[in-house]
Amino acid sequence: MRGARAVYCLLATLALPGCVGTTVAGPPPQRDLDSMAYGQSYAMVPAATPVAYAAATAPVPYDTAYRLDAGDKMRVVVFGQDGLTNTYAIDAGGSITMPLIGAVPARGRTPAGLAAEITGTLRRGYIRDPSVAVEIEAYRPFFILGEVAAPGQYPYVPNMSVESAVAIAGGFSPRALRDRVTLTHADGSGVMRIVVPLGTALSPGDTVLVGERWF
Repeated sequence: MRGARAVYCLLATLALPGCVGTTVAGPPPQRDLDSMAYGQSYAMVPAATPVAYAAATAPVPYDTAYRLDAGDKMRVVVFGQDGLTNTYAIDAGGSITMPLIGAVPARGRTPAGLAAEITGTLRRGYIRDPSVAVEIEAYRPFFILGEVAAPGQYPYVPNMSVESAVAIAGGFSPRALRDRVTLTHADGSGVMRIVVPLGTALSPGDTVLVGERWF
């Protein structure tokens, strides 16, 4: 009896490693659609991260020979003098009013000419060696009247034409004379009023009059 039990234990010991070493294979991992269809797998490429572009704020472009007038807004920088550096609008009298020095004539001057005038005034008993820069911050508006949808006063944008001014005012009315307008322009030599085509360049302070057709 003892011998039979010993044989049984020996057989069980020999069979155990085989049972322990047996690995039950699970279902193979499911292949992706590419490998199933084409026999190969393609790695997923992450989408590119969107790049945000910040719009640069550019100063208002202007002609260095541009003559200032009422309604123009100027950025006056007096270096080292924060109390004088500011934005100034040219008033109906054609001047800007600054702290310390008061009214400075601006009408008819160029931006560089206004800077020179401010520099000279400050040097006369206020600041020993002033350094001044003047830039246009906003042009004086233009006016459009007559047969347009919304006549009135609008901000001037550089490189405008009469046609773009009409578009800003909502376009022609049904009764408008559409091929030409009357343009009024004032400068140092006086006031000029002429009939012009729609492609004519517009200047700050100009007045556009759209006439009415008779048929």
